[in-house]
Amino acid sequence: MHPNYAKADKLTKPVIDSAFRVHKHFGPGLLEPIYQKALSRDLLLEKIKIQRELKVPIEYRGEVFDEFIRADVFVEECLLLELKVVEKIRPEHIAQTLSYMRLLDAPIGIILNFYEPYLKNGIRRLTLPGADN
Repeated sequence: MHPNYAKADKLTKPVIDSAFRVHKHFGPGLLEPIYQKALSRDLLLEKIKIQRELKVPIEYRGEVFDEFIRADVFVEECLLLELKVVEKIRPEHIAQTLSYMRLLDAPIGIILNFYEPYLKNGIRRLTLPGADN
């Protein structure tokens, strides 16, 4: 089991509760940065530590690339949130989120699609292979 799996799993409910509050306030279909800022504010008010648009360098064999990933919200250094405002969560969104999770060593990731009229239909929880056993 991943050392941060239990912590990330425990944070999942309060994070989703915050996302529901934001979605209830704004409704569906606004721009992603609005949801990101509002969700970040809500999480901070709930005393949950976050990092926004985290820049993570990519290193390979002693060289650090000029490319960075920009993870939307990284919660308590163990739970990755990727926010979307898209008609449908597609395989490339899942691949992107899994890539960010691997690079950040986050055992759990959640894609939140704020395009959905009912946010519960736009939530996709991902777990790194082997993180939960």
